[in-house]
This record gives sequence, C-alpha cells and structure tokens, in this order.
Amino acid sequence: MRILLLGGDGFLGRHATAVLRSLPGATVLTAGRRPAHDLRLDLATAQPGPLGEELAALAADVVVNFAGAVAGSAVKLAEVNARGPAVLCEALQLGAPKTRLVHIGSAGEYGVCETGSSLSEEADARPVGVYGATKLAGSLAVAGSPLDAVVLRVFNPVGPGAPAGSLPGRLAAELRRVAPEGTGGVVRVGDLSAHRDFVDARDIARAVGLAAAADRPLPRVLNLASGRARPVRAIADGLVAAAGFTGRIDESGAGSERSAAVSWQQADVSAAARELGWHPETDLADTLRDLWLSTGPGPTPVLG
Repeated sequence: MRILLLGGDGFLGRHATAVLRSLPGATVLTAGRRPAHDLRLDLATAQPGPLGEELAALAADVVVNFAGAVAGSAVKLAEVNARGPAVLCEALQLGAPKTRLVHIGSAGEYGVCETGSSLSEEADARPVGVYGATKLAGSLAVAGSPLDAVVLRVFNPVGPGAPAGSLPGRLAAELRRVAPEGTGGVVRVGDLSAHRDFVDARDIARAVGLAAAADRPLPRVLNLASGRARPVRAIADGLVAAAGFTGRIDESGAGSERSAAVSWQQADVSAAARELGWHPETDLADTLRDLWLSTGPGPTPVLG
C-alpha cells in the first residue's frame, strides 16, 4: 500500500507517520514545501490540473491530509483550510480517482453546543470564528466529493510535542521556564473553566492508520475524541502533577475568545468504534506526563 502524507511535519502528522510506516506492506511518501519531500506541494497555491498529473504519477493508494493552519490572517486560513482540501479533491478526481482520501478535520467546525450534550457526526455545524468556518469549508469539500473519502474530525489533541500555540504546549513550556526542577513560582493563564474533550495524539494516529487500511468505504465524517468533556483546568492540574510544580497557577490572564464563546464540547465517538474498531486508550494523566517529559532535557521520547 502506497500512502502519500501531507502535513507530516506537524504535531499530529509526526505521530501518524510512525503508525502509517508500521502498517503491513506500507510505503509512506510525503508532500510539503521542503525540498526533502517526495512531492513539493503547497496546497494554498497549487492548481488542480498539474497536481492531478503529479498524483497520478505517484500512484498512491491512500492520501492522508494533515495540512492546515490554526492561526494567521483570514486569507491564510481560507487558502490552507478551505481552498487546499478543495484543490486536493479536484486533483484526485482528475489524476487518481480511485485513491482513498483521509482528511483531518476539527471539532472547531461544530462550534456552539448545549452544555452536557455529546456531539454526533449529525450535529449542526455552527463554527464561531474564521478558523472553524474555514475548516468546515474544507471538510464539506471532502465529504461532498465523489472520492472514497473520510473526514476524521479531531477534538482537542494533546501529547508529546504539543505545539506552543496550543494551551497544553504553551503551559508545559511556561512551567519548564518558570520552574525547571519543580520549584515554586507563578504561571499566569486565562480562565480554565471551559470544558473540552481531550484526546491523545497517539490515539489519533492509530485511528488514521485504521482509516487508511480499512477494506471498505467509510462514513463521510467520524469523530475522534475521548468521549468525555473535562474542564480545561484538568490540563493545568495534570501538568502541575507531572512537573512536581509547587507554585501557583494564576487564572487572571487574558483568556481565549473561543473558550468564552464555546464553553462545552464533548464528542460521541460511537461511530468510530463501530466503523474503525477504534477506542481512545491513553489516560489523560499519562498523556500529560509524556508531554511534560518531551519538553525536558535529554532525548525526546519516540513519537507514535
């Protein structure tokens, strides 16, 4: 099985790379802007016709698309998150119409939901910002295409290598800076009372591998999450415990606008269990311990 991976340099993509390479008989090719990739590609500027020819030449059985932007101008978000998947779908239709597409979506596509509820794949999508709206546009392009395609709608991924732009990554880095040996100090954050559904990046990677190797077409959208909403404060508590931090977490800082607008998200993951045989396996405490260890001195834990 030949797999073409887009966005493999990112947080989730790096974890997925190890899983995809471990699949029986798999050959993993990569695409991206750096010269080292098998396919030089920037979906923000690519054109369907030429890309279709390149995809035909690569003859991949599966394309896995992690490419996306979480921050930047509205133009950048639209180019990468909305235009990119649409171009990719059209190019595959032109050059490799039998190739399976596994596209990574986001819980930000759902937006506001009722406190205490669980979001199934049939829930209304009501994104509250440009990021969620552009991710939804990309996912709609994939789900509405005639390809053998699935959108894996990822909720709040956490784990080793979490980027500094995410709350877990930023908080781990700040704890390491303020108290590298677990000594006292003050770490200032925003309000941590919103509830989110956190899932280990390595569990996400396993689901991607299962979707790539599935022997039949999959539903157009599948949620990937733990199935349990937790207060965002649980991230701080878990990292504090992992770090042995004896100082104080101050929640008087500037908070996230999205947290204020979307105070609760919890996924229904029964479809992923039914269609992929997938269940989240990693406890949040273990996830946060491994995230903390990945920020420290010494060898970085092996991803995947």
